Amino acid sequence: MPDAKKKRRNYLLYDFVKFTAAPLGLLWLRPRLYYENAAAKQKLRGGVLLVANHVGFLDPVYLMIAIWYRRHHFVCIKDFFENKVSRFFFTAFHCIPIDRENFSMDSLRRIQEELQSGHLVSMFPEGHINAEGGIAPFKSGMVLIALQSGKPIVPVYLKKPRHWYSRLRAAVGEPIDVRKALGGRPSLSQIDGIAKLLWKKEEALRQLCEQGRPGKNEED
Repeated sequence: MPDAKKKRRNYLLYDFVKFTAAPLGLLWLRPRLYYENAAAKQKLRGGVLLVANHVGFLDPVYLMIAIWYRRHHFVCIKDFFENKVSRFFFTAFHCIPIDRENFSMDSLRRIQEELQSGHLVSMFPEGHINAEGGIAPFKSGMVLIALQSGKPIVPVYLKKPRHWYSRLRAAVGEPIDVRKALGGRPSLSQIDGIAKLLWKKEEALRQLCEQGRPGKNEED
C-alpha cells in the first residue's frame, strides 16, 4: 500500500525544543549505540514503528537522543492529556493518546495514519515502567499496528542509567517486516509469536548493550 499523502503539521515548538536542547543532551548523555548488524546501523527512513523497553520517565528523551535525526511521535497514556498544560505540551509534540484499559480503534487508526504518512512512531510495548530491571512481556498490539500499516518494527534496548549523569547506552535491532513474516491472514497465535520474537530480540539487544566492546557494532 502506498504511503498516504503527508499532512501539513506544525512542528515549530517541537523543532525549537529539539534544536536548542539536543546539543546539551548529546553532551550530557554522550550516547553510545550498539547495533545488531549492518542492517540495524542504517538510518531509519519513512514510516517506522520504534519499540523499546521502559526503564523510567526519561525514556522518551533517551530515544530522541539515540535516534536524534528523526521526529518522534510517541504513543502515551491518555491521562497525560487530562491537564490543560500537559495536554498542550503533549499535543504540540504530536503524541498519540491511548487508553491502556480499552484500546480504541481511533487510537489504532491515528497510529496507522502517522506511519502511512512516513512518520516515526515510538512506543513502549511493556505497557508500564519496569524499574526493577529485566524486560516484561511485549503486548501484541504493536504487531497488529505494523501488520495493518505495512511498516517495519525496529526494536531498541535502553540500558537503565545508574546516575543522572551516566552515559546513555542503547542497542538498535534490524527492522522487522511483520507482513513478510506473517503473510496475509495470520492467526492470533502467530501474532503472539511475533510479539515473543521481538521480546527475545530485545533480550539479545540487552546482552549486546551490556557486553558490547569498543570497536564492535558501536557508534560513539
